[in-house]
Amino acid sequence: MDSPASGPGPAPGTAPRNLIERVLGPATPGERLRTDVLFALTMAVSAVVVVRVVRDNGDPPDALGWALLLAAHITIVWRRRAPMRVMVVLMAILLTYHSLDANHTAPLAVSMAALFTVASRSRPRNTVLVGAGVIGIMLSVKFSEGMAEGAESLRITGWIISFLLLGVYVRIHRQYVSSVVERAERAERTREEEARRRVAEERLRVARDLHDLLAHSITLVGVQTSVAAHVLAADPDRLDRAAVAKALDDVAETCRTARGELRATLEVLRSGTEDEGGDEARGPLPGLGSLPDLADAARTSGARVELNVEPCQAPPAVGAAAYRIVQEALTNAVRHAGPGPTVRVDIRAGGAALNVTVADDGVGAAVGAGAPGYGLVGMRERARTVGGTLEAGPRPGGGFMVSAVLPLAPASLGGLT
Repeated sequence: MDSPASGPGPAPGTAPRNLIERVLGPATPGERLRTDVLFALTMAVSAVVVVRVVRDNGDPPDALGWALLLAAHITIVWRRRAPMRVMVVLMAILLTYHSLDANHTAPLAVSMAALFTVASRSRPRNTVLVGAGVIGIMLSVKFSEGMAEGAESLRITGWIISFLLLGVYVRIHRQYVSSVVERAERAERTREEEARRRVAEERLRVARDLHDLLAHSITLVGVQTSVAAHVLAADPDRLDRAAVAKALDDVAETCRTARGELRATLEVLRSGTEDEGGDEARGPLPGLGSLPDLADAARTSGARVELNVEPCQAPPAVGAAAYRIVQEALTNAVRHAGPGPTVRVDIRAGGAALNVTVADDGVGAAVGAGAPGYGLVGMRERARTVGGTLEAGPRPGGGFMVSAVLPLAPASLGGLT
């Protein structure tokens, strides 16, 4: 649990989103548009400065030249949305501009920006095609004007290749950062899902424990109080005080036992120490050694319990699952099997599994015919948590039987019940 001093943490996904915004640029379309407009405006201002400063590389632009230069800078506002289409339009504009023999240095910055965008935001094939097309057209035009112009174009070719390589590097780096952010988000989602799963499992475990505890205890208390009431009403003139006192003592003992188990179960919820103490925070688990107490409690309710437990070294989780299954089966027998049922509990270790069988000779067929309650569902869930199986249903000769097979191998255990 978080300590009060730690304060609330960042919202899920905030850290990866902040990282991608810092590295990959503005995240929203409005922010990207404002950035692109400011970039295009800066490029346009720099082109005007170049026209005023550089005089030896073409004539000053006329009205058409200025219009084409302005159109080129307006076009690059959409360079990140459609880099290839912007590049094609820009090439057409600049070819017309350069054919006027206007200042050839002025559009250099916008040209390199468009080439960089294609290399950083388009597929490698498009980068190669655009680079080859631009270099090919430039070399063809310049060498047709003379060797001196061709040699100058080779120097410009180096700049073109440099910007293309820089764009490729940025694209690869962006993909790497995106993959890192994606892995971080996936890991964060996995942690959240794991936390939710653990909370759900713990909630289900507490619900099963409370169901088993309360159902068993309330059933025994109900039967024991019925015995006391029967003794009081059967023959008031010859009151069997010893029988009444024993029934009430049994009720008190059942309540004390239930109160202790309930306190141990709720302590997990109250202290919130599951993450800190793990399974040890839950306290000692009931096991096979506590089965005689269950049998004695069922006997006080009028059932004849035959308990046969073979000594075996069962893991704590398996022992706890077996205990809870027997507890629920005895509760169902006392509740549904009729007066004075005989219940046989057999627990044997066979091979790599613990075989648990609880069978009664009462009217348990009625239980199997009706809709199953949470008791049978809970027993099956407890068997599954340790990798086992459970079957329950009416016996052919009458009564009801619960049979579970719980593996003893630690590798097959799914967790504590």
